[in-house]
Amino acid sequence: MPRSLFPLLRPTRLALACALALGALAPLAHADEGPEATAEAATQDKATAPDPVRNSGMDAPMFYQLLVGEMELRAGEPGVAYQVLLDAARRTQDEALYRRVVQIALQNRAGEQALIAARAWRDGLPDSLEAHQTALQLLAVLNKPAETAAPLQSLIKLGTTDQSRALLRSLPGLFARSPEPQRVLDALLPVLQATAKMPGLTAPAQLCEARLQLAAGHVAPAWARVEQVIAQPDDQAATRDEALGLALDMMDRQPAAEAPVREALASQPANHGLRLSYARALARSQRLVEAAEQFRRLTVEQPDQPTPWYALGSLELELRHADRAEAALQTFLQRLEDSAGRGDLTEAGREARQQAWLLLARVAEQRKDWKAAQAWLDKIEDAAPRTDLSYRKALLLARQGHLDQARQLIQALPGDTDEEVRVRFMAESQLLRDLQQWSAAYELLGRATARLPADADLLYEQAMMAEKLDLLDAMEQQLRRTIELSPRHYHAYNALGYSLADRKLRLEEARELIVKALSLAPKEPAIVDSMGWVEYRLGRLDEAERWLAQAYAARPDADVAAHLGEVLWQRGQQDRARAIWAEGLKREPGNEAIEEARQRLKATP
Repeated sequence: MPRSLFPLLRPTRLALACALALGALAPLAHADEGPEATAEAATQDKATAPDPVRNSGMDAPMFYQLLVGEMELRAGEPGVAYQVLLDAARRTQDEALYRRVVQIALQNRAGEQALIAARAWRDGLPDSLEAHQTALQLLAVLNKPAETAAPLQSLIKLGTTDQSRALLRSLPGLFARSPEPQRVLDALLPVLQATAKMPGLTAPAQLCEARLQLAAGHVAPAWARVEQVIAQPDDQAATRDEALGLALDMMDRQPAAEAPVREALASQPANHGLRLSYARALARSQRLVEAAEQFRRLTVEQPDQPTPWYALGSLELELRHADRAEAALQTFLQRLEDSAGRGDLTEAGREARQQAWLLLARVAEQRKDWKAAQAWLDKIEDAAPRTDLSYRKALLLARQGHLDQARQLIQALPGDTDEEVRVRFMAESQLLRDLQQWSAAYELLGRATARLPADADLLYEQAMMAEKLDLLDAMEQQLRRTIELSPRHYHAYNALGYSLADRKLRLEEARELIVKALSLAPKEPAIVDSMGWVEYRLGRLDEAERWLAQAYAARPDADVAAHLGEVLWQRGQQDRARAIWAEGLKREPGNEAIEEARQRLKATP
């Protein structure tokens, strides 16, 4: 027998080997007893005698074979053990023994051998749900989607309706890491379409297909399946909630997906789980005002729950409502302590508390209260270096005139992997951007992209610094390279389109770029703002106002206020323009975009 099938495995504890051997042998003790043993057991005194001996059907050669297999494993020869025990499993058709062989292969990272054993298990015990499930899982891990149809069909045929529903819910997650989602979809689609015709499995099969379609990049077919599930009656509320949850996942790419969620919340206002998911989806889409509204409602309806308070505090901070943010975060900390009762916080609770302290430090920074900000940061345990904590400490130092010391603090973060290096570059460049050190940030990001030339996000950040320095050719080159590396990088399309529009260059091309960005993120406020601005540059004031008002309602950013105010001013609505600018300056005093617009338009406050 070959001895190079697996890497060596040398257990150090004899007890472990014995326990594994007993685990493999135990199932064989359930074989049917002979008639003599049954008769003997019936004559014993049940009050005093121990349980009757249950003799297994294992003969001496089989016992020896199992013993040899376990001894080979103990001796560091897992390849030999695998072959010996697989032969024993085939001879006995014992489920536990098949399971043992698969475990041996997996423990030694021999996926193909594990699959061979699983197939033998499935062929030998065709009615075993576990055998088919193991084969399906291994095919997914080994990226063999073309071979998954048969075990999936068998599992659906053998399982109960509830088991099949659970299988269909878990199937997309099983293939979530597949590098070829289209192949997965092609392999499983016929099975799912057939399953959708079975009673009780229509909605789960359609939702499973929707998730696989979405993973393969097919938004329209995915949404069509979700719509079908939402429209049809189903006896399980969980299925409808799952469909609505999937609709939320699609909201950025399919604007129509939001409508059924809003309808469901209108008819079921107490569905707090759905409202929480909707609020998070709004926050992911940068629709901060709407997200804050949903979280605020949750704090009213579930005042003792900590999570909504934390989310609300974070959003109020982004909206630059310092007082509201502080109140929500303080309430979160109190609810967190209340939920722990007299016991200590869990590890997750301690981490959440530290994140709240970080946010409270940012609240103090907005007020320019450096002492209070430092006090919040000092409360955080610094057992291990943390990028977020180091960044906030560095920013405090820099704002107080100690930029070199601040940069050294970030540069001292440990780690030499590409990701750790990337994090340091991003944190240091963010620090320089916050201080408007455009040249230093551009030089730093140049070194970063030289070290990591295929990192689209670093390249995008470098382009943004080039734009600040009016290096337009470099900016365009870097943004086009970003798009080449990451074709769905909507920020890059938007940045290039906006930059051209802002300078009144190639306006039709600028609009096409922004339309492309909108197709990838339809309600992202920054892109909606760009669309309004390019329409303004093209002289379409009605369209410009519509887009900019939408962007400002979703996120009342000071830069958006500058644009909306200018359009209103040009339309003769000077009072409204002044009011919008005043709101923007209240959130961000001294905002350059607003001040420049007022000066250029000769608009007195």
